[in-house]
Amino acid sequence: MKTPQEYAIKKLGFSQSAINQLSDDPFTDEFWPVVYLLKEKDKKNALAYVGETYDVVTRLTTHLGHPEKSKLQEAYLISGEKFNKSATLDIEAYCIKYLAGDGKYKLLNGNLGISDHNYYQKEELYYKIFESIWQKFRSLGIASQELSEISNSALFKYSPYKTLDPEQAKSLITILESLLEDKHERIVIEGGAGSGKTILAVFLFKLLHTEKEEFNFSLFGEDDMKIAELVKLLKQKWPNPRMALVIPVDSFRSTVEKIFRHVDGLNAAMVVGPADLARNRYDIVLVDEAHRLRRRENLGSYFGGFDRVCSELGFDKMKNDELDWVIKQSNRSVFFYDEFQSIRPSDVLQERFDMLKNNENVKTAYLNSQFRVKGGLKYVKFIDALLTVKPIVSKKVKWFKKYDFWIFHDLEQMITHVKEHDNKGKLARVVAGYAWPWASKKNKKAVDIKIDRLELKWNSITKDWINSPNAINEVGCIHTVQGYDLNYTGVIFGNEIGFDKERGEIIIRKDNYHDRNGKNGVKDPEQLKSFIINIYKTLMLRGIKGTYLYVCDEALREYFTRYIPSYEEVLANSNSVEKEPVPFKNSVPLINLKAAAGDFSEQQQFDNEMERYPIPDDVKISDDHFACEVVGRSMNRLIPNGAICLFRRYTGGTRNGEVVLVSHTSIQDADFGSGYTVKKYFSEKAHYPDGTWKHNRIILKPSSTIKSYKDIVLEGDGLSSLQVIGIFERVLD
Repeated sequence: MKTPQEYAIKKLGFSQSAINQLSDDPFTDEFWPVVYLLKEKDKKNALAYVGETYDVVTRLTTHLGHPEKSKLQEAYLISGEKFNKSATLDIEAYCIKYLAGDGKYKLLNGNLGISDHNYYQKEELYYKIFESIWQKFRSLGIASQELSEISNSALFKYSPYKTLDPEQAKSLITILESLLEDKHERIVIEGGAGSGKTILAVFLFKLLHTEKEEFNFSLFGEDDMKIAELVKLLKQKWPNPRMALVIPVDSFRSTVEKIFRHVDGLNAAMVVGPADLARNRYDIVLVDEAHRLRRRENLGSYFGGFDRVCSELGFDKMKNDELDWVIKQSNRSVFFYDEFQSIRPSDVLQERFDMLKNNENVKTAYLNSQFRVKGGLKYVKFIDALLTVKPIVSKKVKWFKKYDFWIFHDLEQMITHVKEHDNKGKLARVVAGYAWPWASKKNKKAVDIKIDRLELKWNSITKDWINSPNAINEVGCIHTVQGYDLNYTGVIFGNEIGFDKERGEIIIRKDNYHDRNGKNGVKDPEQLKSFIINIYKTLMLRGIKGTYLYVCDEALREYFTRYIPSYEEVLANSNSVEKEPVPFKNSVPLINLKAAAGDFSEQQQFDNEMERYPIPDDVKISDDHFACEVVGRSMNRLIPNGAICLFRRYTGGTRNGEVVLVSHTSIQDADFGSGYTVKKYFSEKAHYPDGTWKHNRIILKPSSTIKSYKDIVLEGDGLSSLQVIGIFERVLD
């Protein structure tokens, strides 16, 4: 519950006279950090702006001189006794992201500077304060939806108000540098499903349509400052670039159009289909889902439109394709591409993209992270190995602790389970391979899918089926879910795919595959197999929190159950009695601090023990061992971000070259706790003739794939406050 000390919201008119009256408020007089919201009132599609500052009078006065912000009429100031710089930056970021996702206001904010950092009590205190602020926003009519509703929306998931991870930031820098150069006219960004390609595309679009003055440079890192400088140069080269975002998939294109309508500086007309390129030529064209660009093969009703555009652009319809259209109609083009999501013979061949990437005027970058599924890259690699029958060494026991991944032997049970998730958190859907004809397309009363006693229907609509009212009672296909996120996905493997036990390989039954545009004219069985496997791989990468499988083919089901736990096994394990934790026999204290593998963390107390953490039987432990979470990427060569690690308390002896957990009270207020970090420890000593010595300096070195992390060097008075708490031994989870 909110307490009076946690925060207060003060409303005032956005005028100079109202701002002048703030001089008597304590948070103004003492330069206390404040989050503020400026907005229009009583207007449809109203504008708003969110910011944070120490000097609210000066900042609001500056905004009054801005041509757009001066039109806003109301100001809301959010302050609290527990607010600090980290907290206000975070609450500002939450307000921006969720107000953008709510859709009631069109934000005037730029997107750089959205903070994403860890600090003391971030989740347990400050996010709860934000939740309370949001409920107050709803009661004041500032916001409409619950936070959980917004989190499920495409407007939130693909919002440009995001923090890019280092990999995305690196790709963004590559794109910006290439756009500035004359050498690279084309850029290909390769990444698998869930690697953040669409987020990067929308972010880039917003970036190039935001005035430099709107970027928040607070807490900018080295990469962020480089991005800001590149954007400045790019705006000098193209002050008002003519741009288009091409999305070949109709259903997903309509979703992104909605997003562009709600973002200041963008509009739905900027999102186009490939055929729309015939009307205009552009400075910059971005192509999302570039693997779904088409060639003249199995186009159905689109043959006429394809031929017309080829004729208008002077192309040979039999030799050229939509990739050629993009190249001809743009000075610069960026393709977001995944060869493993090509699912139809009409898709531009991989060989064409290979030729493009080998061209000297083309730059290629890669996204390897996994942002969608909580199973992470481990899950992505597993399903790739599973569907291509590569060696799998992992057993199915205790597969993905943060991800539901089960196989069901009863389809009705799986569907019920998916519906239960939809009732609780929404966005849970059942999907299937195209193993049944779409009879209900022409006859609404017809049944499409019959399995045992169940009768099911395909999706009744094609555009934005995911969010349609009856979607939970229907079965979606690849064409209605590609590009979308779900919370939970139930995937039905139809009889078009099976398993040959003797040869130990997955087989395809062409007669059972009912996507005519997906198989007609495909003479190579391996090509069809590749399409169908890509379909199932894509379906299995929709679910953020979990994926459930039902497999029609008995042999394929048997093969899958070698590696995937069944629902029955999961129930049995959940009902089994867990081993009682015995201190320092099979468990160690899990200390409630998030050691910052970046810089020293915010104020934290080391003696706050949360619980006991289980230790594998083969790991020897003593009373000196403890576990804690290590947050950040400065040690990612040894320790993944968010890993639970085992440490041994430091009791003496050499530390040189060891990975250590250290505290340094002088960096934070010693009365409130110490800052912690994990780094490699090196010391330089001065030795004296009498045999004594002292530290000249101590160097704490990162071990990271990210070059922006720097050494922490302690000298002079700074040495006295350093305390080595523990020696790192291993990652536990």
